[in-house]
Amino acid sequence: MAVSSGCNKVAMDNGKYVRYTPEQVEALERLYHDCPKPSSMRRQQLIRECPILSNIEPKQIKVWFQNRRCREKQRKEASRLQAVNRKLTAMNKLLMEENDRLQKQVSQLVYENTYFRQHTQNTTLATTDTSCESVVTSGQHHLTPQHPPKDASPAGLMSIAEETLTEFLSKATGTAVEWVQMPGMKPGPDSIGIVAISHGCTGVAARACGLVGLEPTRVAEILKDRPSWYHGCRAVDVLNVLSTANGGTIELLYMQLYAPTTLAPARDFWLLRYTSVLEDGSLVVCERSLNNTQNGPSMPPVQHFVRAEMLPSGYLIRPCEGGGSIIHIVDHMDLEPWSVPEVLRPLYESSTLLAQKTTMAALRHLRQISQENSQPNVSGWGRRPAALRALSQRLSKGFNEAVNGFTDEGWSMLESDGIDDVTILVNSSPAKMMGGNISYTNGFPSMSNAVLCAKASMLLQNVPPAILLRFLREHRSEWADSSIDAYSAAAIKAGPCSLPGVRAGSFGGQVILPLAHTIEHEEFMEVIKLESMGHYREDMMMAGDIFLLQLCSGVDENAVGNCAELMFAPIDASFSDDAPIIPSGFRIIPLDSGIDASSPNRTLDLASALEVGPAGSRTSGENSGHCGSTKSVMTIAFQFAFEIHLQDNVAAMARQYIRSIIASVQRVALVLSPSHFGSHPGIRPPPGTPEALTLARWICQSYRCYLGAELLKSEGSEAILKTLWHHSDAVMCCSLKALPVFTFANQAGLDMLETTLVALQDITLEKIFDDNGKKTLCSEFPQIMQQGFMCLQGGICLSSMGRPISYERAVAWKVLDEEENAHCICFMFINWSFV
Repeated sequence: MAVSSGCNKVAMDNGKYVRYTPEQVEALERLYHDCPKPSSMRRQQLIRECPILSNIEPKQIKVWFQNRRCREKQRKEASRLQAVNRKLTAMNKLLMEENDRLQKQVSQLVYENTYFRQHTQNTTLATTDTSCESVVTSGQHHLTPQHPPKDASPAGLMSIAEETLTEFLSKATGTAVEWVQMPGMKPGPDSIGIVAISHGCTGVAARACGLVGLEPTRVAEILKDRPSWYHGCRAVDVLNVLSTANGGTIELLYMQLYAPTTLAPARDFWLLRYTSVLEDGSLVVCERSLNNTQNGPSMPPVQHFVRAEMLPSGYLIRPCEGGGSIIHIVDHMDLEPWSVPEVLRPLYESSTLLAQKTTMAALRHLRQISQENSQPNVSGWGRRPAALRALSQRLSKGFNEAVNGFTDEGWSMLESDGIDDVTILVNSSPAKMMGGNISYTNGFPSMSNAVLCAKASMLLQNVPPAILLRFLREHRSEWADSSIDAYSAAAIKAGPCSLPGVRAGSFGGQVILPLAHTIEHEEFMEVIKLESMGHYREDMMMAGDIFLLQLCSGVDENAVGNCAELMFAPIDASFSDDAPIIPSGFRIIPLDSGIDASSPNRTLDLASALEVGPAGSRTSGENSGHCGSTKSVMTIAFQFAFEIHLQDNVAAMARQYIRSIIASVQRVALVLSPSHFGSHPGIRPPPGTPEALTLARWICQSYRCYLGAELLKSEGSEAILKTLWHHSDAVMCCSLKALPVFTFANQAGLDMLETTLVALQDITLEKIFDDNGKKTLCSEFPQIMQQGFMCLQGGICLSSMGRPISYERAVAWKVLDEEENAHCICFMFINWSFV
């Protein structure tokens, strides 16, 4: 192909190379910025709209876009490799320092071992009463040391601050505490860092080292604002600030931590925080309790709080070559476990739980902010990441306030109905109800002027928290009442007919709409759409769909000591940032640190196992569960907005509802228990991975049969499923019903549809195509059934959230089972992107 020189373009060798003018490159770059993968129709439209491109063949423009995407991919890959190299260099430095520390610890242990052996050899077997008495007495003095009060004058505080700094550094980089690697944590360039927990020291302690792409001063600023990243922190009040001669600052703080369950009191701390800069330029923020001081400020005991002790802890922040920071975090506390029932004491004696909730939470928050700073602020539903974090904090804070029910927040307890399993609190303070009058877009206003909270805690045996929480999230209809959801969402106005009775709800369907997630997916936010809920009388509820804002965390079964939480609150369809949020939900905390070995897919088909009466009536099957021995405490708290004169009616409804939820959870826990599967041979373990492996094999075999080519280059069923799941093109299957719905999608398919595996089955095939796509599909669908496959030209389709998606081309083929019967239709969208 020859291109005229009048257009200032040069062609060579059958059109394999074209030289573009700067104006042409500028026009193509503008389109690339808007759509990196334009369809053939869009490319032809570009030629018509830009006269300077009129003499270029569409094929050459297609090649230009392919090359442009390739260059962009190479640039991103080079940038990624540089970032990985910087991480590896910094991580190598961290590991070398950790190795030096471990060598010192080994030397110290060898020395102590040698000393004790020599001491044992030189000790005689004398057993006089005097020696025994001295041994007992010395042991008693060791258990209850008597230290004189420390001076809390400005000079005394400076001395305490320097002592705290020295002890903190000995824990962060020295051998003051024997650290052991936290189970399940392996250091690497993509890991959160090096995480360790204490062994054999007073209280509970955790230590972490990691890399973050933020400057040290910014890191210190974020970490000092503890309530912003630690959901268990109620408040930190700075009561006094002193400047030091070396340019540092000493702050006196009062900090309150929420109680994680209704069965234990909250904790508070009276702290000194010392911020200074070391000689090597490292920034240090260290803290400790001031429980035994004189001649200075003090904090008297506060009602409903147990005064805990923070031993020297803090943050060592060093600047990293090439930008960013290397951070060492140490958390060391004595949480006074004596103040809680014995069964709950593991919550306050577990260094693993402290590491998950506090130490690792700090590192994760820093990494999250670093990622947001380095990438465009594109997030779910048009909200910036900071706004979504604020929503997450509001959900968590509202739930914690309900669980704790502090009187200074306006909560007061109602009398029991004679059974103490459910606690009822009421809050009618103006601060609680500020902005609580919700006006819905359909003009149905709420008349609520108070909030009622019904809460309870229960102990669970042999039920992994992550599995139970996943079931509660994915099968809401098994425990929730639709009329209560509708009542909570509508905040119904006064009237004797306004309160629904607790009865089996008639859910129209649950659609989970992803909203945001953290880097490691340990926490994610979503919007739950409960469809077609308007089936009660108009004077009883708001007709139409119900929307819930939901926060979920702790669904990873492999995370040791992880707390599983599911919190949700009704929201208006407009979903404004300043809308009131009155959250309810569940929290499940393990009481031991054992790793559960049960299958991660056990909740996939439990709905069918719960539909009919006794568990023993199920079809027998092979037991795939593994018995474990785990204990956990589950806390349930539900809040209801209401009119104050309806208090007795709402309280009775709430008690009955919480008791019904407890019964449902106990029933679900019985089915989920590994020991239950082992002791009841009549129960069929729910299908999970085997079905997925089989479907993946059928998809590949049918593709080879109809198109004469291999879809994947893997052997073995497990390798096929893994390769298919990570395939770059969107692969998804739909049923062969009159109204086809999606039944499976790989990761790219879920990303393209902007949905999850749970919500996938609520999306119909016609929902993702525009009008032209629907016409093409209707006309070509018979060809798939007769010929076995069909190729679709590039076009536009829609995600589940209505976002347009362009794709270069698509292939559809019939998936056959082992008996060569049509099982489903599989679609593969190639080179897709959001428009």
